[in-house]
Amino acid sequence: MAAKRVTDIRNIVLVGHGAVGKTTLADHILFRTGNNSRAGSVDDGSSLLDIDDEEKERKSSISSSLCHFEHNGKHINLLDTPGYPDFIGQVFGAIRAAETAAVTISATSGIEVNTRRTFLRARGAKIGRMIILTRLDGDNIDFAGLLDSIKESFGAACIPLNLPVGLGAEFTSVCPTFPVPDSIPEGTVGDPAAVYQDLLDAVVEADEALMERYLEGEEFSPDELMAGVSKAVAAGTLIPIFCVCGKSGVGVDELLDGFAEFAPSPLDVVRNAVDPVTGDETPIDPNAQATVAQVFKTRIDPFVAKMSFIRVYSGRLSKDSSLSCTGSDKNVKLGQLLQVQGGSQQPVESAGPGDIVCVVKMDDVHTSDMLTKDADVSLAPIPFPTPMVGLAVEPKSRADQSKISAALSKIQEEDATFRVYRDPQTKEMVMQGLSELHLQVAQDRLHRRDKVDVVTRQPKVPYRETVVGEAEGSYRHRKQSGGSGQFAEVHLRVTPCPRDVVPEEYFTKDNFPSLREFHYDPETNSAFLDRVTGGSVPNNFIPAVEKGMKDRMDKGVLAGYHVQDVVCELYFGKDHPVDSNETAFKMASSICFRDVFKQAKPALLEPIVDMEITIPADKMGDISSDLTTRRGRVEGMEGLPGGLQILKAKAPLSEVMTYARSLSSMTGGQGSFSMELSHYEPVPVNEQQRILAAAVSTEDEED
Repeated sequence: MAAKRVTDIRNIVLVGHGAVGKTTLADHILFRTGNNSRAGSVDDGSSLLDIDDEEKERKSSISSSLCHFEHNGKHINLLDTPGYPDFIGQVFGAIRAAETAAVTISATSGIEVNTRRTFLRARGAKIGRMIILTRLDGDNIDFAGLLDSIKESFGAACIPLNLPVGLGAEFTSVCPTFPVPDSIPEGTVGDPAAVYQDLLDAVVEADEALMERYLEGEEFSPDELMAGVSKAVAAGTLIPIFCVCGKSGVGVDELLDGFAEFAPSPLDVVRNAVDPVTGDETPIDPNAQATVAQVFKTRIDPFVAKMSFIRVYSGRLSKDSSLSCTGSDKNVKLGQLLQVQGGSQQPVESAGPGDIVCVVKMDDVHTSDMLTKDADVSLAPIPFPTPMVGLAVEPKSRADQSKISAALSKIQEEDATFRVYRDPQTKEMVMQGLSELHLQVAQDRLHRRDKVDVVTRQPKVPYRETVVGEAEGSYRHRKQSGGSGQFAEVHLRVTPCPRDVVPEEYFTKDNFPSLREFHYDPETNSAFLDRVTGGSVPNNFIPAVEKGMKDRMDKGVLAGYHVQDVVCELYFGKDHPVDSNETAFKMASSICFRDVFKQAKPALLEPIVDMEITIPADKMGDISSDLTTRRGRVEGMEGLPGGLQILKAKAPLSEVMTYARSLSSMTGGQGSFSMELSHYEPVPVNEQQRILAAAVSTEDEED
């Protein structure tokens, strides 16, 4: 691409709820700016931006897509993003690459759950915001009520830069409010002069010099006001609203003028880098020579292979240049740089500050990685949501066995909100996503792209086993089958290990007489103590005793779950000069630990998760009542703009594994939540009996 002035670049991301017409609008923009011979359509699969087969089949965006065009001397990169919460990770990545978020709202549907979430994400990223009202050709539109709800939810800074002339089938044009025309078109909805006064207040708020002149009663030139609007958008004191119809194109030209004139350039939005040594934050100077760039999106294209989308913040990228990468211990070498237009790519020689390009086949580069040269700084990782909905997955056929891991890794590579891991306790391969729909799309992609079919089920809950009492006992292992045999005898004592234990202070001879050595495992909060006296167990066999205990802890005693929070003491034993060996002591230890564990009042522990649930305030009672039935407990709440509440709670993981579906049903799709592991707690007696009975039943079936 030809070198461009940084001041002439605009990076804009279209965000908002699903089915509000973002992709339709972007397709019409490409047509209007001469980048397509016709306006692409989501409905007939001709959109330039819905390029995956899954998107064409579902008629909605699943991944973010990139296009570009020129308007009024400005080079505009436009990022179209999915609207449904199931794919919001794509939105978070795209926001990192932009200076402006254009929050798109359907005039017929109003503010929806993802409208709020994407607006708040853009505000948190400290980038400029605009609002685009689409579908003004729809029926039963209350325009004044819509503006009131926008101001209530997002603040008084939301002010229209134009007003619709007519609504519904009569929406034929827009009337500017800046400047106010001498002749107001008949049918204009609202008062342009009153709106202009609100705009003036928002503009001068962002500029002290203009504010002083305004208070002194001075008039401003049109050029001063134009510059003031751009500065106010970057500062957040003005969030301009534009009225459009994506299908007919009404208002699109005015929107393009707004993008070119008022959207902040890369020089107008401060990006902070962090010194990796001191932690100090310093603004990145787009005009600096040092190269700072970041990968904000990865796509696995079946024809082009792995594509890494890169936003350049300073310096220049060029083919064959060598850069440091945060995700690799060695420098990476760039291949051919590509400028992306939907599903097509065009080679370019270099990319400078503000540019967005992609490179292919860079296996060592991943989403959120930084690429730098002559710059010892770090950008914060992109804050992707944590996947919370899981399914155990296994290949449907033996032929899929060898392909499933690689196929799932591809999806994990291109989707930062999709995670695959093998649970060491349950031995299940588990895939996690943001919702059931998210995981269904992943399965469709496995089938379509990699020809892999899978079987899924709810994953097992990773319970833990522990003891609440004390016990001791012994076991003698003796085996004789001709020749040298096996002999070992161990005496063990099992007790609970305190949760807040400080090993060096707790495992002492004062608390454990004759203590010779201890090994503490912080992951399981468990310890093995050597209290052998008189050489009753030779030193060379003690590691085998510990190994036998650990193996049994991994396998579990009650129901096959890992053991934690226990202290196992070896205090006596016997050996045979010929028949004793490590295998014999390992076996004796495993069986002895199992038997003693059962006598020490064993109990099951269940994982407890911290939850943050964002819901409409009028649903608070329903959500709180539902959590109570799930053995959850509310620990606090916090109000948000727009009539929302954040409810903070703790609940057993087993009770909320399918919570996404229930929350959506109770809130009409307007609720969202996140959860993280907090700690383990004892399972109630009645629940423990049910879990143990189910475990015994499963073992019988396997036998």
